Amino acid sequence: MSENSSAPEGSGRVPLSTTRAVSVFGISVVGFMTANLVPVMIVALTGDLRLSATAAGTLMTVSLLACAVSCLATSRWTARTGRYVVARAGLALTALGFGAAAFVPTVPVVVTGVVLGGLGAGGAVSAGGAALGALRHPDRASGINGFVNRGVVSVVLFAIPVLGAGMGSAFGLLAGLALAALFTTGWLPGRPAPAAPSAADAASAQAGKPSSTTTTAGIGLLVCFALWALSEDSLWAVAATMGADQARLDETGMGLVLGLSTLGGLLATAAVGVLGPRLGRTVPLAVVLVTGGVLKLLAGTVTDPGWYMAVVIAWNTIYAAAFVYIVAAAAALDASGKWSAPLLGIYLVGSAFAPVFGTSVSAAAGYTSLGVVLAGMTFALLVPFLVISRVSVRAEAAARQVRETGFPRAAIV
Repeated sequence: MSENSSAPEGSGRVPLSTTRAVSVFGISVVGFMTANLVPVMIVALTGDLRLSATAAGTLMTVSLLACAVSCLATSRWTARTGRYVVARAGLALTALGFGAAAFVPTVPVVVTGVVLGGLGAGGAVSAGGAALGALRHPDRASGINGFVNRGVVSVVLFAIPVLGAGMGSAFGLLAGLALAALFTTGWLPGRPAPAAPSAADAASAQAGKPSSTTTTAGIGLLVCFALWALSEDSLWAVAATMGADQARLDETGMGLVLGLSTLGGLLATAAVGVLGPRLGRTVPLAVVLVTGGVLKLLAGTVTDPGWYMAVVIAWNTIYAAAFVYIVAAAAALDASGKWSAPLLGIYLVGSAFAPVFGTSVSAAAGYTSLGVVLAGMTFALLVPFLVISRVSVRAEAAARQVRETGFPRAAIV
């Protein structure tokens, strides 16, 4: 399918079709896969390549930061006219870099390949995020996107041990997925076209421009999302050691936590995807953020292994739902993908500093204090997130009004 044929019909957001779903969700999943595969990639680097744990961790941190920088650097371009070029170049570079790391296992090639693969993945994240903004019903689209992401990651994490957790499987599978996604880039929805000329041309054009309120909300969302990522991933970084030290949780129990957390996340994202706009956006976001904050507080205080497992699994489930609603708010703010394109890059920036933050606070003040700090961060972010969510709902409604009538909301009497 050509780029022209995949561009939106008419004006405004476009419905989710099978080809658009395959392309948008597939490219987004591949772009963010590096972050999900970090643990097995480190195992492969220390096992097959004989790197030290510190060297392997540093290399993967550099790769993730390269992904974040690439995503942020290309986000404005993908929100305008460059999403096809960025998607193709990013996926090709991902396939080339990780493919070289998988099949040419020498230190210089692997180091170069892993960094280049991260750069390419950032372009895929940016293009997929921008395209997500072009789809109607952002809550449903974001929910399906989250469900697909967790589902594919679960399959890959299951396949890697079966194939053998080495360079070929850890990096080769991702290279193969990037190559497959490369052939779907022509199905990406393009930037929504301006409203069709009508008697309300001037008013419609004015309504199509982002207001200062929307711009402020978009910037605020990026800042809040980075801080929220730091809060969430700081707990995840110490979840295993905290479970062992505080709740006497063994490796088997932590493995069960990982498996059930994935299942909980799948159920949460599926629920958002199925129910979509029927639940609204702001009220569910408030519920999951408050619940997530309480669960962080409990995680730092629970000493019974069974209760600790239940708290962490519930927190991971709630996290998945909150993530989806925040991505939906970014997509709803601007159909061009102006805010959804850089969003996951911003998340990676916050996530990159989470391990050092979580371990430092817990080492200095204890796990209970860490739970208080992380819960406090969540509650502090609650108000700006809810205000931004309300702005996104109004922006989405205004764009729909123009698309359906040719007039902005204020012009209807």
